[in-house]
Amino acid sequence: MRSVTYSMNVSLDGYIVGPDGGFDWSAPDEDVFRFWIDEIRGVGVHLLGRRLYETMLYWETADQDPSLDAAMLEWTALWKPLPKVVFSTTLSEVQGHARLASGSPAAEIERLRAEPGEGEIAIGGATLAAEVAAAGLIDEYRAMVHPVLVGGGTPFFPRHERRVDLELVETRTFSSRVVYLCHRVVR
Repeated sequence: MRSVTYSMNVSLDGYIVGPDGGFDWSAPDEDVFRFWIDEIRGVGVHLLGRRLYETMLYWETADQDPSLDAAMLEWTALWKPLPKVVFSTTLSEVQGHARLASGSPAAEIERLRAEPGEGEIAIGGATLAAEVAAAGLIDEYRAMVHPVLVGGGTPFFPRHERRVDLELVETRTFSSRVVYLCHRVVR
């Protein structure tokens, strides 16, 4: 069965964006960007909320930017053809290899798990992840922890009233002092 992973950049105090909506503190250095390139290779389909989808739209046409370096072109070549499912109540259309979801995130994940396919089902966006976590469908939490305190904003971890036991699977420290943590849900 395809696993469901939730990966995002996160501040040390647990936010994916600060109180002002900014996330400039999470711009990856070369090593972290290379890590994200390697991670996306294992993804079969990416589920996104509206805000993350709109942020990632840049990569749908980024390959036309002559100033991109080799790593950014490699990311674009992997991201652009990747199937994406966008959950939004305000968008009427999406671009590229994306489609709007017609059902609940839980129903969509169950449908994707039932289909033949390779690669993980990746979740992007804290609001979407919170709904999927509440349904108990996240298998791994992957946090790229940046050494900054932003003091508030959108939390990485969903705020629900249940305990979730986790097992540390992987950790990695980058030269930029960013730390990757991967935890598997203990079932």
